[in-house]
Amino acid sequence: MAAGEVVLKIEGLTFGYSKEKLLYKDFFLTLRRGEIVTILGPSGSGKSTLFELIAGNLKPMAGRIEKAPFSQVFQDPYSSFHPTYTIENQIADVAPTEGMASLASQMGIDPALLRKFPHELSGGQLQRASILRALLMRPKLLLADEPTSALDNLIQLDVMKMLLETLKEVGILMITHDRDLARWCSDRIVEL
Repeated sequence: MAAGEVVLKIEGLTFGYSKEKLLYKDFFLTLRRGEIVTILGPSGSGKSTLFELIAGNLKPMAGRIEKAPFSQVFQDPYSSFHPTYTIENQIADVAPTEGMASLASQMGIDPALLRKFPHELSGGQLQRASILRALLMRPKLLLADEPTSALDNLIQLDVMKMLLETLKEVGILMITHDRDLARWCSDRIVEL
């Protein structure tokens, strides 16, 4: 286990949309800065629900969740940006923009693209902008829901390498259906 500070601690989590069918029963997870833990499981197994619980959008039936400041990368980049504002303006609304152009260039994003509206970018460009926004928020915990699903294989590899470089600053909890990706980048895999 990494020697970094704990950025997420889940103890005794119990949750279900009904008491008869629980998604989680006495679930435990600890994530430290410097680690990437991947959640794998079929559709309906509770992967996205776990993120909703961590974010505080759902309340557990039992147990507790302690988390450091976090940001999220959503699976669908089109739904995570408002269509009538430029990417740059939307990033500036939630994060400091110091270093944005440099980080964008490292991620393969032409800084000029940030002055465009979401519909003017491809899905891959928009997902990289989503990751850029999340990283500029300076989180200690990054919740990444299928962060590379909209990217082609080469860009996927580049973005994952860049995310792994951030591990000295953050811990990453990632959802993916890609077992090979999970094996390649994860310190631990939790199967639901």
